[in-house]
Formats: sequence, C-alpha cells, structure tokens
Amino acid sequence: MSLADYSASREARLGGIGLLGLLVLGAAAVVWFDVPVERIVTVGFVNRALLAASPIALAAIGGLYAEKSGVFNIGLEGFMIFGAITAAVALYGLGGTDPTQIHLWAAVLLAVVFSVLLTLAYAVLLIRFEADQIVAGLAVWFMGLGFAPFAASLVWGTVRSPGLTRVNYYSLPYLVEIPVVGPILFQQSPFVVVTAVVVVAAWVVLYRTRYGYWIQAAGDNPEALDTAGVNVNRVRYATVVFSGVMAGLGGAVLLAHAGNFIGTGDTMVDGRGWIAIVAYLFGNYNPLGAAAAALLFGGLDMLQVQFQTADIAVSGRLMGLAPYVGVIVVLTVWGKTRMPASVGEPYESEE
Repeated sequence: MSLADYSASREARLGGIGLLGLLVLGAAAVVWFDVPVERIVTVGFVNRALLAASPIALAAIGGLYAEKSGVFNIGLEGFMIFGAITAAVALYGLGGTDPTQIHLWAAVLLAVVFSVLLTLAYAVLLIRFEADQIVAGLAVWFMGLGFAPFAASLVWGTVRSPGLTRVNYYSLPYLVEIPVVGPILFQQSPFVVVTAVVVVAAWVVLYRTRYGYWIQAAGDNPEALDTAGVNVNRVRYATVVFSGVMAGLGGAVLLAHAGNFIGTGDTMVDGRGWIAIVAYLFGNYNPLGAAAAALLFGGLDMLQVQFQTADIAVSGRLMGLAPYVGVIVVLTVWGKTRMPASVGEPYESEE
C-alpha cells in the first residue's frame, strides 16, 4: 500500500470513528431529552427527505464525475438554477397555468437539452481555453442568480411563477399496502426512482467499466492515460457536460416537486448546489456515499416540517439552519478526502 493510499485509508477510518461518535452523542441526546423519535421519523418524513435529497444527489453525481476526471465544477448551483427556470418557463409555455403531466415531463427534457448546450460552452471555456475553474464556476452561479429572476419577470411580470403543476406519484396496487415499506417504495415520485437509477448506474460505470477507469485516470494520472492512447480532454469534456446536465436535471426535478418557480433570495435552489459538492466530498467521491449524504441533508432540511407536523415547539428560523449546520459538522468530523491528483490542472497532450 502506498503512502497516499495509507493516508486516505487512515483519514477514512478516523472520519468513520468521528461520525460514529456523533451518532452515539445524538442517540444519548435523544434519550436524555426524551425526544419523541416515533413522532419524528415517520413514513411521511422519509418520503419528504427522499424528495428533498433527489435534486442534491443528482447534482452531486454530476459534480463527482467532473472532479474525478480532473475538473472542479463549482458552478453546480448555477446550473441547478438554470435547470429550474428553464423547466418552469418551458412548462408554462407548453401548458399555460394548467399544464398536464406530459407537459411537465417535456419541460424537464427541455431543461436537460438546454443544460447540454450551456455546459458544452462551459466545458470549452474550461478545457479548450483553460479558464480558471473557480472563477468560471462562480460566474455561472452569478449568471444564474441574475438570469432566473429576470427571465421570470419577463414571462410572468414577477420573480415568482404562478402555480403550475407537480409531478404525480406512481402507486402500485397491493404493494403500497405493505406496512412502512409500501408507502415509501411503491407510492413515490418517479423522479426519486430516476435518481436511484442514476446513482446505481453512476457507481457501476465508475467502478466496473473501462470508461470509469479512464475517468479516474484522467483525474489522477492523465499522462498515463494519454500514453495508453486515450484522449484525456475528450474524457473531461464528457464528464463536465454530464455534470452540468445532472445539475440542470436536479434543478428541473426541484421544480417538478415544488410545482412553481421562486426567484426571490438565492432562488428556490437555495444553496443545494453547494450542498451537493459537500455531499460528494463526504461520500469520498463514491456515488453511493454521495447519495447517502444527500439523503442526510435532505432529512435535515425536512426536520422543520416534521417538527411542525409532530407539534414540537422549535424555532422555525433555527430549524432552517439545520442543513447548513449539518454541512459544517460533516466537514469538521469527516476531515479531508483524497482529491484526484490533477484536479484543476489543464492537460495538453504531448503529441
């Protein structure tokens, strides 16, 4: 085992011990303060956590792939904003204020297509012209913050859209009647299932296919990959475009779950792109770990609603900070992850 691998393994063990300690402290606090867990962790809470986690997980998978190949896409938040506003405008354009489910799915598809075009330009800027990845990513975020409310104002005369429509849940007869598991697995948003499929497929591609090994080599040892005859920048183009598409899809899914676009403040995306970056760092660049972290943050985000449902008196403003406190705790407890060796470094073939 190399020194780098030993160091990464040691950090992972320490992080796991720290996380376990945090869970033990949490369990002790539950017992000490007599927290009514059965009123908090309900089927409804789990379903809401899955809905909240889906956009974060999608963006995290995309960002993970880009960074694995050596490109840090810090613009995930911006791409999510563009995805949300594009889906909202497309949905309104297709169906007005009374769109159908077909209109909704078409709007999500159009948001994905727009994300492809936008991310292609972004990838060329980063890879062909070797723009600073941090500056370019922040520029996408600022553009999204400005463009989305502006576009909403042009279309609706205000930064908020009217009520449009939400995605319908699927429901499987008989199976949905299974206690606990039934309402979670068999009566759910189809976008939650799409997210689960993307997560599993991303893991398989990254760790069980030749292309996945190319992606990892592009970030860790691009010279060796180039020597093997694989175009490093072509691999990076693909992953950067994929990252933008996943973030755009995440924004569209957020819109589909909410049913309307909100352009006030940091828009309805509200920091989820930044949390997605933390999620894949916490997951140590593993799609399954990133999805688990997204579910953790989604659950923290839904605690405010759950406390109100359970009639537990906790400040709403305080609970609104829960996801961000969770981010700080995760970063503190988990410590460092082993980033790909060539992240942020442009590559030029020796040919």
